[in-house]
Amino acid sequence: MTHRISNKRFRTFLIVFVLFFVAVSGARAELLIRITEGANAAIPVAVVPFAESGQVPAGDKVSTIVQSDLTMTGEFRTLPPGKMLSLPSRREEVYFRDWRLLGQRYVLVGALTRSGDRIEARFELFDVNREERILGETAAAPASNMRSLAHHISDKVYEAITGVPGAFSTKLAYVTLDNVTGKPRYRLQVSDVDGKRARIRLESQEPILSPAWSPDGKRLAYVSFETGKPVIFVHELASGKRTKVADFPGLNSAPAWSDDGQSLLMTLSKDGNAEIYRMDLGSRQLTKLTNHWAIDTEASWDADGSGIFLTSDRSGGPQIYHMERPGAEPRRITFGSRYNARPRPDDDGQFVYYVHQRDGAFHIARTELKTGEETILTRTGSDESPSVAPNGRMLIYATRQGGSNVLTVISADGGAAYSLPAAEGDVRDPAWGPLVR
Repeated sequence: MTHRISNKRFRTFLIVFVLFFVAVSGARAELLIRITEGANAAIPVAVVPFAESGQVPAGDKVSTIVQSDLTMTGEFRTLPPGKMLSLPSRREEVYFRDWRLLGQRYVLVGALTRSGDRIEARFELFDVNREERILGETAAAPASNMRSLAHHISDKVYEAITGVPGAFSTKLAYVTLDNVTGKPRYRLQVSDVDGKRARIRLESQEPILSPAWSPDGKRLAYVSFETGKPVIFVHELASGKRTKVADFPGLNSAPAWSDDGQSLLMTLSKDGNAEIYRMDLGSRQLTKLTNHWAIDTEASWDADGSGIFLTSDRSGGPQIYHMERPGAEPRRITFGSRYNARPRPDDDGQFVYYVHQRDGAFHIARTELKTGEETILTRTGSDESPSVAPNGRMLIYATRQGGSNVLTVISADGGAAYSLPAAEGDVRDPAWGPLVR
C-alpha cells in the first residue's frame, strides 16, 4: 500500500532541499588550491624542472604543475628545486647517491621541445633506491594546452608509483553563486581538478543543483529551477545543447547516470510521494524502483550496476539503504547517528561515503560494506555533497571555511586534505568527472 506524502511534509522537504544549497555571496570562476593537511607517510618525490628547447610558453611550468598535482593527493612530498643538488634532464645525468642523501624515493626528469605549434615532453621516472627507471615516455600536446600535457604526465607518474590510475586529467563540475548585481546569479562551472581553466556552462538567477557526469564525460545532468520548479536537464558540453528530461509535477531531483550512459536514476514525486525511478533516456520510459510511504531520494548505482544506494527516512530519519536489485527490500547500511544522507559508493564496492550528522555537526563519513565499520573522515562541521574520485583515492566535498563555502579534497581515508575556495564567495555541490581514456 502506498501512502501519499502530506502537503506540509512535502513542502518542508522541498524547502530544505533548496535551502541546503543556497547562500548569497560573491564568486569568481577560478578556484584556488590551499593545502590544509598532509599525510604523515607521504612518499618523497623530486620533480626536477624540465629542460626546455625552442619557444616554450611562459606561465606555469609543466614540472611545477606535476609537482602541485602530486602534492595535492597528500600521498607525496615533493622536494623544492632550490634544495636540489643538480638539475638532470636525462638518465645519464642522474646521480642516485645525491638523491639518496636528500632523502628522495623517486626522481622525475624530462625535457620539453617545441616543434611548430606543438610541445613534446620526454620524461623518465627513477626509483632512487633500486637505481632503475620505472617509467619512460614521450607525450605531445598543442602549445596552448600545456596544462593537459602536465596532468597527463602526473597521471603516468602516479600510476607508475601506486599502481592506480591517476585522476589529474579528469574534470570537476560545481556551482557558484554571484550576487554582485544585487540579484543572485548561479553558475554551473567545469574546471580541471586543481580548479584551473574553469568555464561557465550555465548561468541562471534560479538555483542549479546536483550536477552529475555521464560516464563518457561528455554530458552533465543537473537540476535547474529556471522555470520556477525543479526540472532535470541533460547538457551536452561540446555543443551546449540542453534537453529537458524530467519536468513532472512536484519534485524532479537527484539525477545519477547508469554505467552505460543510457539511463538516469532520479527522484520524482509526481504521484504524491518522493520515490526513486529509472528513466531510459532513449524512450523516456520510467521504471519505479521504490514504493514506500517514506521519502526515498539521492539514489546512486552500486559498484556492479545491479543495485542502488539511496537515502530514506523509512526508519524515522534519513539513513543510507542498499537495494541489491530493483524490487528487492532495501537493507539499511548506516546506524551510527540519526542522520546519514547522500550516499556515494566507490567503484570497487568497498566503501560508501555520505553526509553524517553527529553532535549537531555535519561530517563526511564512510562505511566499509563488508564489515559495516563506520569512519568519520572530516573534522569541519558543515560538510555536504561528497563525490568520489574515479580512481577511488580521493574525495571532494563542500564545506564552510573562514565564513565562505569552499570545496575540499581529502584522501579516501581522511588522512590528507586541500581546499579549493573561490577567489571570492561561495562554491558548492561538486561532482568529480570520470576517467576518460
